Amino acid sequence: MRSRLNGSDQVSVIEMLFMFGCAIVSVAMGVVYMRQNQPQMRADAGPDTRGLHFLFYDLDLQHMSSEAQALLDVGSGETDWHALRARLLSRFPGLPDGDALRDIDSLTLHAASPSDPGILRLNREDYVTRVTIEDEVVHDIRSAHLIKALEAEMDTLRPAATDAPYPIWLAGPDGGIRWCNTAYAALAEDVHPGAAPASCTLFDLAPTDLHARRAVRVPVRVEHNQTIEWYNVTATQSGRDVIYHAVDINAVIQAEVAQRNFVQTLAKTFAQLSIGLAIFDRNGQLALFNPALVDLTSLPAEFLSARPDLLSFFDRLRDNRVMPEPKNYNSWRQEISEVIAAATNGDYQETWSLDSGHTYRVSGRPHPDGAVAFLIEDITAEISLTRNFRAELELGQSLMDTFEDALVVFSSAGVLTFCNAAYRAMWKMDPDNSFADVTIVDAIKEWQQHSAPDPAWGDMRDFVMRFGERAPWDALIAHNSLGRYDVHIAPITSGATVIRFREHVPHMALEHARA
Repeated sequence: MRSRLNGSDQVSVIEMLFMFGCAIVSVAMGVVYMRQNQPQMRADAGPDTRGLHFLFYDLDLQHMSSEAQALLDVGSGETDWHALRARLLSRFPGLPDGDALRDIDSLTLHAASPSDPGILRLNREDYVTRVTIEDEVVHDIRSAHLIKALEAEMDTLRPAATDAPYPIWLAGPDGGIRWCNTAYAALAEDVHPGAAPASCTLFDLAPTDLHARRAVRVPVRVEHNQTIEWYNVTATQSGRDVIYHAVDINAVIQAEVAQRNFVQTLAKTFAQLSIGLAIFDRNGQLALFNPALVDLTSLPAEFLSARPDLLSFFDRLRDNRVMPEPKNYNSWRQEISEVIAAATNGDYQETWSLDSGHTYRVSGRPHPDGAVAFLIEDITAEISLTRNFRAELELGQSLMDTFEDALVVFSSAGVLTFCNAAYRAMWKMDPDNSFADVTIVDAIKEWQQHSAPDPAWGDMRDFVMRFGERAPWDALIAHNSLGRYDVHIAPITSGATVIRFREHVPHMALEHARA
């Protein structure tokens, strides 16, 4: 019995070992089979869908996939989000900036190019933003994204240069045109009809024009209408090639020509003026003067043509004794500074009485863009005439004050213009001290207060205000304190009227005449 059981146990162990060996062989064969057929299965399944992954907290990058590490380049002063947006914007134009990002929960953007299958997915929760860029590629997704971004940028830049409204062209080291845009080709057709744009040299530029990237004004003659068009041409070195940009400045040239013609017209006009004119620009230098300034100030034309500043100009005037000598030379510069400031505000106007006997009226006026103009006018004759006229008036006044009769003169408008001392004493009124004009109505009211009622007062008022031919007449009035007075009313030149009050003499027979 014991031997049987031992034999059965041995058979069971052998069977188990056999079955275990068969299982191991089967697994090994399966692994080998799968490894041998894995490339074919991948090829049949098509390309993988892989992506670039970024994780942001607000605008700061917290994590990104290994493929995305070389894509992000943060510049000085930029946030991580602005740096990533700058790299992705050409491929995905709708990517929001930092402020708009905070208002978005989710966003899906397709690539700008129709041939680009890339998709950008953005998901935001609280302050955490996840960005994934999906691309159908087999190997290097990072390189594929960079290529797609460059292609999208080229699609934008190409029409921007080709369809620009001003000529752009690229010249090689030998000066030959390697590329030009539509505006250059159109201009070449106007200048050289029928010729190939690349063979046309439209702008005459010297090699020195390439330095410092400065703009050079270049004229281009258009043959079909015999006109000249002006351009500002800028040359930029790019490796061995040169990129040229030409901007149309015809409007600027026309404005400058119009301004120059206007200045010449003003200069010719100023040359005929008898008033000296000196215009100083915003820097305080003499920009324009006329011949009258030379005649009035005796300043040499060479000195004025050298464009002196304001202080030098006034210093030279003082040296030539063309302006009053300052009482205190130490404060001279301060006084001139005050003169300039007053002229800038338009408040400067003075009369200079010179040792030579001449009198100048000097005024300062502000001009646009900080300029200031000084006008010097010789008013010697005007001052002499005014002084003579004033002297004659004073002489006439003194003469009339010697008369015993009271005299008063009214203008054609009925305003009192003259009276003598006898009139002021008789009627106790001084028109010179009145703030307002004294009229015939005002005068008659005063006369009536100091006299007896008389219809002659109304006749006098009507006579003074009457136009046309008038005849002199006389009246007799009674003054309350001085007695009876003979009144003579007569027209004089310019429609004025003189009224004379003379003390009544009893033996004289006066006729009360009416006009």
